[in-house]
Amino acid sequence: MGTFSIWHWLIVLLIVVMVFGTKKLKNIGSDLGGAVKGFKDGMKDANGNPVNEEKPAGQVAATAATEKTTIDVEAKTKS
Repeated sequence: MGTFSIWHWLIVLLIVVMVFGTKKLKNIGSDLGGAVKGFKDGMKDANGNPVNEEKPAGQVAATAATEKTTIDVEAKTKS
């Protein structure tokens, strides 16, 4: 009684289809698929490369030199 057989799952699926209807379940599935695709696309940069991709050593130094740094103004005035 602790595990469910295939017949239990088929009955649950039949009840879910009867309650929600096939059209609503189809819309939920397509919305979920679109959300996953949008998330994957959002994780890529403009060139289509993954955001967390490792850069060669030459590009690391060039990138670090061009990035803006933030300065804590309050820390300078307290010294």
